[in-house]
Amino acid sequence: MPALRDVSLAFSRGKLSLVMGPSGSGKTTLLSLLGCLLTPDEGTVFVEGVEVSRLTEVEKTAIRQKKLSFVFQAFRLLHSLTALENVELGFEIRNPAAEDDWSRPARDLLSQFGLGDKFHRAPDELSPGEKQRVAIARALAGDPPILLADEPTASLDAEAGGNICRILRDQADRHARTVVVVSHDHRWREFADSTITLSDGRVREVV
Repeated sequence: MPALRDVSLAFSRGKLSLVMGPSGSGKTTLLSLLGCLLTPDEGTVFVEGVEVSRLTEVEKTAIRQKKLSFVFQAFRLLHSLTALENVELGFEIRNPAAEDDWSRPARDLLSQFGLGDKFHRAPDELSPGEKQRVAIARALAGDPPILLADEPTASLDAEAGGNICRILRDQADRHARTVVVVSHDHRWREFADSTITLSDGRVREVV
C-alpha cells in the first residue's frame, strides 16, 4: 500500500502549517518528500517553483543546501562541538565555497534565542529546551526560506515546548518563512495557520 495517496497540498511563505495524524498515517513520508529526501513514485513535488521530483541527487542536494532546513525531535547536534560551533557548521554547510568567519552571525543567532551565555557549552551541558534552540539556530543559519520540523517538541516539557512553538511561529511571521511542523503535540494548533490531518496516507481534513 502506498504511504501517501491522492495528496495535493500547497505550503505558503509566511505561514506555519501543522501536519497531524496517527502513527503510520504518512506524516514522515510527506515531510521527506517536501525535504527532497524521497522521490514520489507518482506525481510531482515543487520547491520554490522548481519541480524537484525529477531532479538528480546532486541537484536535490543543492536545493536542500539553499532552500531547505530541518529540525528534528532528537536535536542531532554534534556532541564534539560547542553550541557556537554547531551553528557555525550550519553556515558552512549552506555556504561551502565561502571562506567567511561565521562566528559573529552564529553568535547573533544564538543570542536571538536567549543563548548568549551558552556559546561554549557542549550539547551535553545544555537542557533539552536549550539543545532544541541550538538546533533551530543551526537550521536557520544562512537564512533558508523553508523550515521543516519533525516532532520538534515531543521530548520537551510544557515550558520549553511552548518556547519552541513561539520561536517557529515568529520565524514564519517576521522572516516570511514557510514552516511545516509534523507533530502529535496539540499545542501547535494555536500557533498554526492551518492544520492538515492525515489518515491511512490520505488527507482527511484541512482546517
